[in-house]
Amino acid sequence: MSTAPTARHSGVTRILHGLLMLAVLWQLIGSNFIQRPKVGRVANGMYEAHEVVGLATLGLVVAFWIWALVRRGETPVGALFPWFSAQRLKAVKDDAVRYLRAARHLSLPDEGDNTPLASATHGLGLLAALAMGSSGAWLFTMAIPGGTVMQFHKFMATFMWAYVVGHAGLALLHQSLGHPVLQRMFGRLPAPATDAPAPQRATQAGTQGR
Repeated sequence: MSTAPTARHSGVTRILHGLLMLAVLWQLIGSNFIQRPKVGRVANGMYEAHEVVGLATLGLVVAFWIWALVRRGETPVGALFPWFSAQRLKAVKDDAVRYLRAARHLSLPDEGDNTPLASATHGLGLLAALAMGSSGAWLFTMAIPGGTVMQFHKFMATFMWAYVVGHAGLALLHQSLGHPVLQRMFGRLPAPATDAPAPQRATQAGTQGR
């Protein structure tokens, strides 16, 4: 039986996911320590760092979107954004029902991270990151940032806080239930037993039949 580890996600996906996660966390946490420029008041260093990292985060989001379009063998773009397909929406609804039924028994289904509901949730996170980064880039062009764009940026930051806490919380809950979600994204999983060479499987079957 083969026990060689196998990757669930490509190296590029893992790197982009990890960098984007760190950048978003920096932005969300660091935003509590920034001093925005106002008339008669200059911005502090944390605000300037917030601007630079914000632009870099937007670049990471765009890179992730491009990679999602061209990569093969991983979650397709249609699964990330199923809102315009009746078939995909039904799959998301059915998946949500499975989760609710499992939650009634204080459990969660372990069907991997490419299920319809999980993929759609990841898509929402990408959209939120794009909206937050784009509005931040718009504010970067303003001498005194504020107005509707600032209110939208703050709203998306609040939404992103909720998303990050919920996303991380569910991942840890899955992990505590014995589901290897962290290994799927950041590590390697043992290859399935069917990867054993055919002659060896035949020998095992013959031994069991004796």
